[in-house]
Amino acid sequence: MVSTLRFETLDAGHIPAILEIEKEANGAPWSEKSFQNELSHPHGYFLVGLELGTPIAYGGIWMVIDEAHIITLAVDRKHRRKGIGEKLMTRLLTEAVNRGAQCASLEVRASNEPAMRLYEKFGFVRAAVRKGYYPDNKEDAVIMWLYDLPSAAANWPKA
Repeated sequence: MVSTLRFETLDAGHIPAILEIEKEANGAPWSEKSFQNELSHPHGYFLVGLELGTPIAYGGIWMVIDEAHIITLAVDRKHRRKGIGEKLMTRLLTEAVNRGAQCASLEVRASNEPAMRLYEKFGFVRAAVRKGYYPDNKEDAVIMWLYDLPSAAANWPKA
């Protein structure tokens, strides 16, 4: 656990540090422009986890009618396995419920079992596979759904 962890919405000042985490965490990393686009996305919600003012985690959702689509979630390698991803996911999904989402979806690399286990804690189920989804190595993506988001909230880990 990180005792000084706090969350805030993405601002332009976070992007340089997020790009460093992104390069390490994602084989097909987002560009600086992609993160800049999240600053004004009309249907997005993007949070950054900070340890002593330094970004160590980030995640975002896009609201698509009554669905929250998790667009990204990453924790700096040095801070993994401390419950940060869990806290971030709780906050993202809580905001989704507050915005009226009834369900949630995401894609995750087929080889990323730790991430899938995290998502399953929140009630996501493995629903389908997108063959060759990731551009860096053509790895498959597992599509995961949480079908009754408001009801699932009672069982989530606390933020």
